[in-house]
Amino acid sequence: MQFKRTWQRVDGVLLLDKPLGLTSNDALQKARRLFSAAKGGHTGTLDPAATGLLPLCFGEATKFSADLLDADKTYEAVVKLGVTTDSGDAEGQVVATAPVAVNEADVRRALPQFTGAIEQIPPMHSALKRNGRPLYELARKGIEVERAPRAVSIHALELLSFAGDTLSLRVRCSKGTYIRVLAADLGQVLGCGAHLIGLRRTAVGDLDLHGAVTLAELEALAEAARGGRLQPVDALLKSLPIVNVEGEAAERFSHGNPVELPAGLTGKVRVYADGRLIGVGEAAEDGRLWPKRLVQLAA
Repeated sequence: MQFKRTWQRVDGVLLLDKPLGLTSNDALQKARRLFSAAKGGHTGTLDPAATGLLPLCFGEATKFSADLLDADKTYEAVVKLGVTTDSGDAEGQVVATAPVAVNEADVRRALPQFTGAIEQIPPMHSALKRNGRPLYELARKGIEVERAPRAVSIHALELLSFAGDTLSLRVRCSKGTYIRVLAADLGQVLGCGAHLIGLRRTAVGDLDLHGAVTLAELEALAEAARGGRLQPVDALLKSLPIVNVEGEAAERFSHGNPVELPAGLTGKVRVYADGRLIGVGEAAEDGRLWPKRLVQLAA
């Protein structure tokens, strides 16, 4: 007899340590089934060839998932020198090899060229579209099209290790940064070529791997215990200042109406009533707090 799942309301954020080889959506659906969560989403894709932090949102937390799309990301990358591939990573075809006459000092001298505001040419093996078709579809057919450079920011670039023809980097960067393009461009500057052979995301915005859980660890837990691995909905909003409202003001705000707020505060804020998150608001210069997204957390 086929088991019929009963979906239930689940509100919260799961800091998932995604395994190698799984798409972000596959990881989401596996986690969603483990919680029997009626509603779920992720905060931006992590490549199947990468591991690490993939924040997943359930229930009311999905209202804030888009807020992390523009957040800075931190990665630990492993780069192989002397070999260039057509995709910039280990999944591509080797297109060139060269001897590696590079030492650690050479690498350290090269890294500052890739910090700050830089431009990258997106790889053909990417999900960017040209005339409605993903570039990777064209790449698989051997078609290469011109791609305009894109402005990105690399806030910090640190050499973690260097051994022969392999090095490890820690990269903190803006949205849209291709770490495999960084690896290929670094190899070009070093004169030997390079490609990315390992990638692990360690942070998204203010969230990191501290407290993250793997799918295997979740599966090993009793279903009733899995909820204890969820972060609260406001885990996605840590960078926003807090405003507390009470009584009639809380009621008005919860119904989508503006309320008065202390002077001197502007911009997005997270709003609480009786210690519970009730939404995100926009503090305007006219001294009023306007609701932007409201939440209705289960008691």
